[in-house]
Amino acid sequence: MENTKELRTWLDAFGLGHPLVIAGPCSAETEEQVLKIAHELKDTDATVLRAGIWKPRTRPGNFEGVGALGLKWLQKAKQETGMLIATEVANKDHVQLALEHDVDILWIGARTTVSPFIVQEIADALDGTDKIVLVKNPVNPDLPLWLGAIERLYAKNIKKLGVIHRGFSTYEKTRYRNNPEWQIPIELQNRFPDLPLICDPSHIAGRRDIIFDICQTALDLNFDGLMVETHYNPDNAWSDADQQITPKTLIQMMVDLKVRKATDTEADYRNALNTLRTQIDVVDHQLIEMLGKRMKIADAIGELKKDKNVAILQTRRWNEILGKMILEGQDRGLSEEFVLKMFKAIHQESINHQEKIINS
Repeated sequence: MENTKELRTWLDAFGLGHPLVIAGPCSAETEEQVLKIAHELKDTDATVLRAGIWKPRTRPGNFEGVGALGLKWLQKAKQETGMLIATEVANKDHVQLALEHDVDILWIGARTTVSPFIVQEIADALDGTDKIVLVKNPVNPDLPLWLGAIERLYAKNIKKLGVIHRGFSTYEKTRYRNNPEWQIPIELQNRFPDLPLICDPSHIAGRRDIIFDICQTALDLNFDGLMVETHYNPDNAWSDADQQITPKTLIQMMVDLKVRKATDTEADYRNALNTLRTQIDVVDHQLIEMLGKRMKIADAIGELKKDKNVAILQTRRWNEILGKMILEGQDRGLSEEFVLKMFKAIHQESINHQEKIINS
């Protein structure tokens, strides 16, 4: 698969003056709920109504969706509001039912993307379709696996393709439900700049209070759209209650978000500069996070040295680290002087941490 302008033809055809917005409940719960949300989203920036019909849950016993019945509710919402409709498909049977109910956009979820066998089964079922098909990133941060799923669909003559960034699972506790790992969608964007890229802030956040910030970061990184879970009564939603917002909140959010789209040369420069600066912000955040992790390890070493009454400074170990890091830095275009200054500062902070522990 090669990058071509044709990859974004389906998105350009919408003729939107703002990012594509796909909104709606995590799960279709009742016909009344689906229709109420659809009518509240009608005539807003939301072009597409989304709702989960089949819900893959981590553990059995939780609500797993209403099934095919919900597709009729989506169809009715489409007839009454004129909105396009979208849902997740996880196997060929889901695909067949979605096509029978004229679903406009089908997306492949993170748990499905991890399995090339299932993705191939879905691709075969969609062979030659003119439906829009979006692929969420796999659960784990694996760009080749993500790209592989897209390529399987593309090989089946499915031309209306796009990707959804919903963050990645991690065993570590962070402020996110799924760590955004922005560098991965950035790399995908660099390889396929015309492949529509949509952010799912709801699954990245896991809580509604940081959804706006995630959306702004995505737009600053030139994402093409947002998929936001929206419910008129989110606190009582049957699934993922904490990460859903009301249609009213979504409307205000779209007003407050800064969308940097312009055509003149100066504005293009500023837009490109802002995108690069946002990429730097993402990397800087990762640097601070990694340095914090390093100091926690230093703290553990301090505890061990205190217990065994061992000196803090280990000159041989320090020289080994410095020598390796200078060589690795050179491989990445970093000067020896810079690497020395940086690691001396890191080393001093590590010593400070260990001294504090040993003297406590």
